[in-house]
Amino acid sequence: MTVTHTLTHAFGQIHTALFPILKSPAEFNLTYQQIGLIAAIPPLCQAVLSIPTGLLSDRFGSKKMVLLSMLVAAVGAVLASQSQSPFMLIVAISLLYVNTSIYHPAAYSFTTLLFRSEDRSKALGVHGAGGTLGMAIGPISVTVLLGLLAFGWRQVYLFWFFPLILGTIATLRIKAEPQKELQNPREFDEPPEETSTLLTANLVLFLVFVGIRMMANGMVSSFLTLFLVEVKGVADYWASLVLGGNYLMGLIAAPLGGFLAARYGEKKWLQVVLSLSYISLAVALFVPNTSLFIVLYLLNGFFNFLGMAANSSIMASLSPSRQRGLGYALFFLPGSIMGAVAPIVAAFIAEVYGLTSIFYASIVIFFIGLAVLRFGVKLPN
Repeated sequence: MTVTHTLTHAFGQIHTALFPILKSPAEFNLTYQQIGLIAAIPPLCQAVLSIPTGLLSDRFGSKKMVLLSMLVAAVGAVLASQSQSPFMLIVAISLLYVNTSIYHPAAYSFTTLLFRSEDRSKALGVHGAGGTLGMAIGPISVTVLLGLLAFGWRQVYLFWFFPLILGTIATLRIKAEPQKELQNPREFDEPPEETSTLLTANLVLFLVFVGIRMMANGMVSSFLTLFLVEVKGVADYWASLVLGGNYLMGLIAAPLGGFLAARYGEKKWLQVVLSLSYISLAVALFVPNTSLFIVLYLLNGFFNFLGMAANSSIMASLSPSRQRGLGYALFFLPGSIMGAVAPIVAAFIAEVYGLTSIFYASIVIFFIGLAVLRFGVKLPN
C-alpha cells in the first residue's frame, strides 16, 4: 500500500511544477486566471467522485479499487503525454486526480484495518510517507528530466506510465485484505469502543477544519512555482525542485510524526506541529533573502507532514470500521472541493493584489482552521 501510495501521488504536483513553462508564449501563453482553472478543474472532478468511490470501496474491497486507480492513472499519463491544448491537458490531469479519489478510501481503509488502534497512527505515518514521496518525486522528476536530460514536458508524463504498470502488477499479488477492526486483546474480550454512527457533530467539525486547511494549502501550492520564478527570481527548474523538496520532507516527517502522535496523542500533537508549520511560513514571507525563504518554506513542510498521520488517525477514530471507506471518502472530500476553489481565489488575489498576497491570505486561513480544531473537535475516549 505504501508503494502504491507513492505511484498514485507522483502526478499530483507535476502540472503545478510545469506552470511557468505552460504559462510561457512558447507553450500555451496562459493568464493567471487560466492557470487557476487548470489547477481547479481536476480537484472538482475528485470531489464529484469522492463519495461514490468510498461506497464502492466498502462494497467491493480495497484491492479492486486500488487496481482501478492504477489503470485510470495510466490512461491519464498517456493522455497528458499527447496533450496539444489546455483542454486536453485538463482532461488528462483530471483523470490523474480521479485516480486518487478511487485510491484513497480503499487504501486508507485497508491500512487502518490492518492495525490495532494504538499502532494506527504509526502505520498511517509510514503509509503517508509513501504519498509524500510521490508528491516529491513528481516535481523533482520535472527538474531532472527537463533540466538535466533535456526531455520535453510531455515526456515527463510518459516516463511515469511504466512505474504505474509495475504497481498494477504488484497490487495483483495481494492475496487477502482485512474486513473488520483488529481488536486489542482484553481480559474479558470486550469489544473496542468506537463510534456507532458516521456523521457526528465532531466529524463534521473535523471535516470543516480539513476543508479550511486545504483551502490555504491549495492557494499556496498552486502558485508557489510562479511566486518563486516571478517574485524571487528562481529558475523554472529549480522552482520545481523546491516544490518537490517540500514534499520530500514528508519522507522523514510523516513516519516520525506517526510514532510521536501515538505517544503524545493525535489532537495535541497535530495542534503543536501545525502551529510551528504556519509560523515558519509567516516568517519566510518577511525575510528578503531567497535562500532563507526556501529553507523556511521547507521547514514549513516538515512540520506540516509531522501532523499527517495524526490527521488521518483522527479520521479513523471518528468513523466506524464498517464504514471506513466512506469515512475516508468524506475525509478527502473537503480537500477536493477546496482544491477546486482555492486556485480560482488565489488567481483573483494574484491578478488584483500580486502573488505575495496569496501567502498572506493563506496564513490567516490556516490559523482559522487551527482554531476550529482546537475548540470544536473532541475525540472519543
